[in-house]
Amino acid sequence: MAHSVKAVVVMEKDAPASVTTIIVPDPGPGEALVDILTCGVCHTDLHYKQGGISDDYPFLLGHEATGVVNAVGPGVTEVKAGDRVILNWRAVCGECRACRRGEAQYCFNTHNATQKMTLEDGTELSPALGIGAFAEKTLVDAGQCTKVDPEADPAAVGLLGCGIMAGIGAAINTGNVRRGDSVAVIGCGGVGIAAIAGSKLAGATTIIAVDIDDRKLELAKGLGATHTINSTETDPVEAIRGLTDGNGANVVIDAVGRPETYKQAFYARDLAGTVVLVGVPTPDMTLELPLLDVFGRGGSLKSSWYGDCLPSRDFPMLVSQYRQGNLNLDAFVTERITLDQVEEAFHKMHDGAVLRSVVEL
Repeated sequence: MAHSVKAVVVMEKDAPASVTTIIVPDPGPGEALVDILTCGVCHTDLHYKQGGISDDYPFLLGHEATGVVNAVGPGVTEVKAGDRVILNWRAVCGECRACRRGEAQYCFNTHNATQKMTLEDGTELSPALGIGAFAEKTLVDAGQCTKVDPEADPAAVGLLGCGIMAGIGAAINTGNVRRGDSVAVIGCGGVGIAAIAGSKLAGATTIIAVDIDDRKLELAKGLGATHTINSTETDPVEAIRGLTDGNGANVVIDAVGRPETYKQAFYARDLAGTVVLVGVPTPDMTLELPLLDVFGRGGSLKSSWYGDCLPSRDFPMLVSQYRQGNLNLDAFVTERITLDQVEEAFHKMHDGAVLRSVVEL
């Protein structure tokens, strides 16, 4: 049986994202059919729309989602019909060299549903990050479903499916922020502010937010920043050192992903400190640093993919922290919208007017 549902599709590069009818098949072996409840509008969806990911149009957008399992295919044991789930794009294989050495968060063979969702005329769709959740229903690999507390607000916890998890994980997983640490976060969009929230959750006592927009710095203070720096007015490296007894921060997180912000992060950390790059550079960007400085300053230079997240480990824990009042995911939900408002939400995102627009179905 196939299901005819409404979904947001982009047909070609830079074309408007529009609501259309798609066909979603019943789940086959290892697959799950999910009724979508909410889906955040993420920068990655905009990259798909603009051709920054690939040119495999048409794309079925949306990936930062919660839903209820409608049905599962043969062989599925992880979830069952009726389970509330957060969707993720890291369905670990359990067999690759990373999984075999106990580091499934780096799985090199993540996978998606085998069957294709299509337009009504049979044209196959490319689902964003193997999910495609700006839709009433979607088809995913069952490993992309993580069961969570059904009492949690789906609009809030669904953001763990991508950007918010990337930021929190950059702090607690990649950066290994510990109690009493000093942390600086450069770039206070959704990912950067999530890194601030993650640093607070981990027990950091000095949390410095850096941005060029005072509106974002105010939001950062509400999510855990103890100090703010507008880098158009103050040298951020000197300011961060000034707030850390002249030493630099234990962990500096670059949530922008540009050579100039990375250099700021590199020189704003303490000796033997850690730099975490979670902002995504463009293919044309290059970095030049004196090799003696790389050697002499010691410490760690890390990249954070999806916050080094293992959904089965991290999602339930963070939802529990949210339910206990220790992690304010509600603050990331700027507005709740409908499917036909996704294109408008992209414009608001570009203008920096929202942390997250969340589609409710």
